[in-house]
Amino acid sequence: MLINIVMDFHLAFTPKKFPTTIRHIDKLLLIGSCFTENIGTKLKQHKFSVLENPNGILFNPISIAKSVHSYISNQPIMGEELFYQNECWNSWEHHSRFSHPDKSICLQRMNESAAVASNYILKAEWIFITVGSAFVYELENQQVVANCHKVPTDQFQKRLLSVAQVIAAFTKMLDELLMANAAAKIIFTVSPVRHLRDGFIENNRSKAALIQAVHHLVDTRENVFYFPAYELVMDDLRDYRFYAEDMVHPNYAATNYVWEKFVPTCMDDDTQIIMKEINLINAAKSHKPFQPSSQLHKKFLNTHLQKLLQLSKRYPYIDFKEELAYFQS
Repeated sequence: MLINIVMDFHLAFTPKKFPTTIRHIDKLLLIGSCFTENIGTKLKQHKFSVLENPNGILFNPISIAKSVHSYISNQPIMGEELFYQNECWNSWEHHSRFSHPDKSICLQRMNESAAVASNYILKAEWIFITVGSAFVYELENQQVVANCHKVPTDQFQKRLLSVAQVIAAFTKMLDELLMANAAAKIIFTVSPVRHLRDGFIENNRSKAALIQAVHHLVDTRENVFYFPAYELVMDDLRDYRFYAEDMVHPNYAATNYVWEKFVPTCMDDDTQIIMKEINLINAAKSHKPFQPSSQLHKKFLNTHLQKLLQLSKRYPYIDFKEELAYFQS
């Protein structure tokens, strides 16, 4: 007698749905590591109102907390806060995408972004924070920097934050944030990007400190949630096939998988319906016709134009200008 033995080489993990979920009309502020931008891209494709990394990519809890404080306090960035390195003006609190050879342009970029963030954080229903590393780099004056800007490493003191220090930084941040915007809800996640330049053991110590600290905050506060992006990549997918060539960053398939788990966990049912409708519009817009001038393609454009006009009436808060222009062309 033949016996079929089915071997399961994959342990799927499905996160529990949040008790409070995101509505499509909600405003979302995203802050943190490069994994934040992966999620942000998906949200923008689905027409959510998103403000993403006003200071650029941030990795450590201290810099993330400082950025939130700067948005709430709404203090302009002054010229004396910048420094000149590698033929550009830079800020210790900003990613290098803000750096510029012209000091005035550098300041203008930073202050324009900060002004938008200061207004947005008071209205945002959700703050999505992705922490990447518990390691920090400090200058001689003990200032923790968000970005080293290729300054020689001997100019910094590198240290690993303790669980207590991460909790303290985020506790102060949450207290200040909720004083300014009592309705805000916070989603923490730990980036699955591996910081192997710190070392294999050191990376795991860093992630462990972040996970322990974040769960303390989730367990002791209302409207603070945890989405397990780290666990989905490290324990569910658990395979180098899901990493880019550098073996550090999750690849397209991995980020898609995390997104597919994020939607049912964090989004309400009505929002998921709206997202499916927007997906159909996105797919139609991406369609490459063989004969653009044909009557068949003109009919295709008009059909989707009518669908888009109906969506615009049902959801007037969604900006479909780009899509309308395409289907009307």
